[in-house]
Amino acid sequence: MTARLLSAASALALMASPALSDSFNRIASFPVIANMADGEDTSRPSSAEIISVSEDGNTLIYTDSPLGVVGLIDITDAAAPKPLGNIAMQGEPTTAHIVGGKAFVGVNTSESYTEPSGRLSVVDIASATETGSCDLGGQPDSVAIAPDGSFLAVAIENERDEDAGDGGLPQMPAGFVVKLPIADGDVDCGQLQKIDLTGLAAVGGDDPEPEFVDINENGEIVVTLQENNHIVVIGADGAVASHFDAGSVVLENVDTKTYGRLSFTETTGSIPREPDGVKWIDADHFATANEGDWKGGSRGFTIFNKDDTVVFESGASLERAIAEIGHYPEKRSRAKGVEIESVEFARFGDTPYLFVVSERSSVVAVYDLTDPAAPELLQILPSGISPEGAVAIPSRNLLVTANEADLGEDGAARAHVMIFERQDVEPTYPMLTSAGTADLIGWGALGALASADGKIFAASDSVYSAMPSIYEIDVTATPARIVGQTVVTRNGDAAQKLDIEGITADGEGGFWLANEGDAAKLVPHAILHVDADGEITDEIGLPVELLAHQTRFGAEGIAKVGDTLWVAMQREWGDDPEGQVKLLAYDLEAEEWGAVRYPLEAKGEGWMGLSEIAVNGDHAYLIERDNLIGDQAQVKKIFRVALADLTPAALDGDLPVVAKEEVRDLIPELKALTNGYVVDKVEGLTFDAEGNAWVVTDNDGVDDSSGETLFWSLGKL
Repeated sequence: MTARLLSAASALALMASPALSDSFNRIASFPVIANMADGEDTSRPSSAEIISVSEDGNTLIYTDSPLGVVGLIDITDAAAPKPLGNIAMQGEPTTAHIVGGKAFVGVNTSESYTEPSGRLSVVDIASATETGSCDLGGQPDSVAIAPDGSFLAVAIENERDEDAGDGGLPQMPAGFVVKLPIADGDVDCGQLQKIDLTGLAAVGGDDPEPEFVDINENGEIVVTLQENNHIVVIGADGAVASHFDAGSVVLENVDTKTYGRLSFTETTGSIPREPDGVKWIDADHFATANEGDWKGGSRGFTIFNKDDTVVFESGASLERAIAEIGHYPEKRSRAKGVEIESVEFARFGDTPYLFVVSERSSVVAVYDLTDPAAPELLQILPSGISPEGAVAIPSRNLLVTANEADLGEDGAARAHVMIFERQDVEPTYPMLTSAGTADLIGWGALGALASADGKIFAASDSVYSAMPSIYEIDVTATPARIVGQTVVTRNGDAAQKLDIEGITADGEGGFWLANEGDAAKLVPHAILHVDADGEITDEIGLPVELLAHQTRFGAEGIAKVGDTLWVAMQREWGDDPEGQVKLLAYDLEAEEWGAVRYPLEAKGEGWMGLSEIAVNGDHAYLIERDNLIGDQAQVKKIFRVALADLTPAALDGDLPVVAKEEVRDLIPELKALTNGYVVDKVEGLTFDAEGNAWVVTDNDGVDDSSGETLFWSLGKL
């Protein structure tokens, strides 16, 4: 059977300035390495993948595949989660659920793709011991518990080897679904029911690969066959009740090219949905997360009636809304875009909510599902890096996400569990959006700020190499709004070899830009001038006596004082004493260079450097930071230097060392703004016409980053 389209949605309601009561805000971030025991090697990769909650709503359980454990978290005080430790599973845990005092865990023990195996483990939580086990006859993926607790269902995927042949189907053995009764807090392995799914799908019908299961109040099981692009509904008697092709979608106004530019103007061909996560909404409807795997992935979600009718199709609307808040993963444009991974449904009071998890953009979209045929997008929440699973806890007004990426080996964020609370306040995130513009403005990687003519401007860095841009920001709106974009051009075309890390107004409608060079990429260290249209009118290279000592850590900010441009260099070059960096001065009238030295804070585990310079009143203000993240971060501070002390000396002589004064420690605010972990790249600072300081963080274009951009006012410093 082929899915029949009941009603097509032209677009979701995009977020305007939300003035919501009952909005979700993050209240805690839990790094999963906190569950390792004393003495364990916390540098080992860990993860939080699929997550669920105990019946009383006080204990979370999540799967951690790299460590081969399930982790437990005490959320009795949800704003202060406590580690309860890990339980080793002698295999790869895939899904875990708590019923009473026991956890039911799907464990993959497969030796190979062709010899899959696994078990359902029953774990006594109090003693952290396995008290029972059922051989499942294959590799388990998703596990679901019936609402009345009477049975569970397991998707036995027996996944394909993507490196075998063309990576497609069929690859035996075939997958199936297992149904197991629960009685007196235990499973009856002798009553295991194997439900055959072969011969149903048009794609690889003899090799079904069940991905995700969910059970409704009538005891019916819905299962997605992701690679087969098929959906099956299994009746309460364990027999297949219906099945249908998940269908395809043509996406309009999306970005389909990975080339350093955000351009939401393309139309795709017909793309199979290939749904991953699935969740019942009521007895007759369910939602699918159309992640894709083999040939598809339509970047959104769909609401189906179990009779195969499409009630709602999100199309590209969610992806575009994600782009508005700076979370679009440009490097995924050619593949699956924002990659919708999973969905969660729950009713909080009288409001039915659908939570849609985007793995690649690291967000969760919140929809009001009062009308399943017309979901209303209420919020997009920042989730941490690569959310995999989510669980709603309506009894406690909570939503929890499990974020699987652990980037500790690269010095970036570890895997986290994030906790959100439904509150009678306005949303704290996003802090910046381009919603409301006539054409969608995609943005990210903001590394510099400037103020001019009562307006604030930001510049993006080399992440978007084919669209180096200056953005105009309206800070009177909540959240602040990007209202214009000017692409920096050279001879009318988007300028190449730019890494804009500093911007300052020229006083005549244009800007001076600090370009951080990288000799390995033939990107020059330079100062550039652009006119009001973004055209480069002048380029000033650094003097040869400096370039002889260059590294790639160059200009990170620029400010104009009279006829002098001051450039903050991020880190020491070869001719700098350890712990000191240069503030370069370029006299526009005399066309001469000079410099002073700036003393950095003591270096800890990471490096220390400058990331911005801005002038207000009689002082130059500088952001000084380490490159550490989360609990490791030590220095994210604003210092100031009196302008009277900025007297540059010739580069070929001794350079004076300026005195600095600490003005603001930003770490407490970085923790409190959205209750996330401390991000490393606090990179932009400017002062508005009233003298209020504004700060922005660089989200790296959502590349190995949570994608969060924090943009806020510090008031007067």
